[in-house]
Amino acid sequence: MLPSTTVNSLAQGNGALSSRDAARHTAGAKRYKYLRRLFRFRQMDFEFAAWQMLYLFTSPQRVYRNFHYRKQTKDQWARDDPAFLVLLSIWLCVSTIGFGFVLDMGFFETIKLLLWVVFIDCVGVGLLISTLMWFISNKYLVKRQSRDYDVEWGYAFDVHLNAFYPLLIILHFIQLFFINHVILTDTFIGYLVGNTLWLVAVGYYIYVTFLGYSAVS
Repeated sequence: MLPSTTVNSLAQGNGALSSRDAARHTAGAKRYKYLRRLFRFRQMDFEFAAWQMLYLFTSPQRVYRNFHYRKQTKDQWARDDPAFLVLLSIWLCVSTIGFGFVLDMGFFETIKLLLWVVFIDCVGVGLLISTLMWFISNKYLVKRQSRDYDVEWGYAFDVHLNAFYPLLIILHFIQLFFINHVILTDTFIGYLVGNTLWLVAVGYYIYVTFLGYSAVS
């Protein structure tokens, strides 16, 4: 177990944060730090991000245990390293290009599919779900109704990205091996395989999302 370090340990003798410490813990300061590192690839821990992607399939509880440790040590639920987002973006591009290639889609049709997957499926739906769950988690799930224990909106979006990654791999990678010769054959087996893959993907999304918010409750 890592040592617990919360905002209370940063407090002054009278129980209030210094102005420098308070500024360091604002949402704007955390967002600025995250965006500043977005284009500094040498500062990103891609090995750890790849580890998280692997364990989102095999043991997602371990991924959220790490989020809990981050809250204890850095007083922040959300990721402060954009490496996971960068790797997910690469997976989005590669899997969509593969999807377009298997379905024999043209260049512009593939680009249109990529834009749809990124801005509608991933970002658009993610914004709606994250905002709703951020409100619910802060109002009903956190253990202590205190500003020091608020769940950041960034964490809610991280939970969505965590849950979206397995869904993406199942529907945009594993499904590709069955889509032409099984799923699109207009047979009972095709419908069964296609619907089963969608059921597994959506079930995985719900399960990983549940783990994310149970970690803060």
